[in-house]
Amino acid sequence: MSVFGRKLKPGPVVIFTLTLKLINMETKPTLTLTIISIFSACVLVAALLLQSSCGGSGGHTLSAADSLKGLKDFYKDYFLVGVAVAPNNLEGDEGELIKKNFNSLTAENVMKPGLLQPEEGKWNWGPADKIVEWAEANGLKMRGHTLCWHSQTGAWMFVDSLGNPASKELALKRLEDHIKTVVSHYKGRIYAWDVLNEVITDNDTAKSPYRMTPWLRLCGEEYISKIYQWAHEADPDAILVYNDYNTENPGKRDRIYTMVKGLRDAGVPVHAIGIQAHDELGTPTEENLRATLDKFSSLGVELHVTELDISIYADRNDTIGIGFTPEREQKQMDLYKMEFDVYRDYKDVITGVTFWNVSDRRSWRDSRRGPQGKVYPFLFDENLKPKKAFWEVVKF
Repeated sequence: MSVFGRKLKPGPVVIFTLTLKLINMETKPTLTLTIISIFSACVLVAALLLQSSCGGSGGHTLSAADSLKGLKDFYKDYFLVGVAVAPNNLEGDEGELIKKNFNSLTAENVMKPGLLQPEEGKWNWGPADKIVEWAEANGLKMRGHTLCWHSQTGAWMFVDSLGNPASKELALKRLEDHIKTVVSHYKGRIYAWDVLNEVITDNDTAKSPYRMTPWLRLCGEEYISKIYQWAHEADPDAILVYNDYNTENPGKRDRIYTMVKGLRDAGVPVHAIGIQAHDELGTPTEENLRATLDKFSSLGVELHVTELDISIYADRNDTIGIGFTPEREQKQMDLYKMEFDVYRDYKDVITGVTFWNVSDRRSWRDSRRGPQGKVYPFLFDENLKPKKAFWEVVKF
């Protein structure tokens, strides 16, 4: 663009230079005021456009209006967009990012049995209460995770006063007391509970579909139906979920389907299946993801994507060319785009998609990677800026 014989790039500089040239001319006062008003408006628009064109590390250009949206705003006609948090995620810049981009919270760890009740009858409500109160104060819905799991559960639940394995009756009574106490404590404040977590085996050749956990060993299969009944009695309005990983594996998918179908046919209040979606480069395929959503939704249940994160690695043996390289970034973008394209297609059955932390600053998967470190699994980078994958998720 040429202004008074000078070539200038379009943008705020052009507007500023042109306005100064005009004002420095011999103009009438009224014209000068008009030019100043025009200049002010142009600077505002240019600033918005400049901000939207930056778009963090993603570099995707949005309109000025779109640049003000959070992730939840793009998906307001589809499903809730949630995030798993610790209490310290709710402060400072992370808290502001959460308020802008998410409308549902899950406690990543502090509602797990071992953290809520580390010793029998000794309750640690503070950290979990803080998350629930923050969600309520900022208009976010709250998911509960988790009521029954073999991991992160106090060892005291499985032994008697002498340290011997607890009897079936004692184990069931403790489990009932825990579930009813927790669900009653948050009655009407938590809209959905991951009641049972990860009981289905990954072994396609195993005789039993269930993992051999302390709960199964002490109580037998009957505890599974009982925990849903107890949760339902404590809060009849809560959505009760079965939650698991590797749900796109055909064999495990079938085992989950069979268990949930059997429970529902028996009148057990299982209302939803949670698809954890701890994914890696190359998995799941679109075919397997759609097959899982089709099979589970045929049961008449809601589907929740509960713990989404996508590693930049294919597996723990993927050790060549490590780090957040352009090639790995592109593959992560492609997988995120595919998954959200599919999720939108199933908006009639998917009611929420939850990420399993806020940003690449921290992920539970980093420590599992070992000395090679971070897996960069989220849509926001370590500086809380949207990555390229973010723009692929909202570009539809």
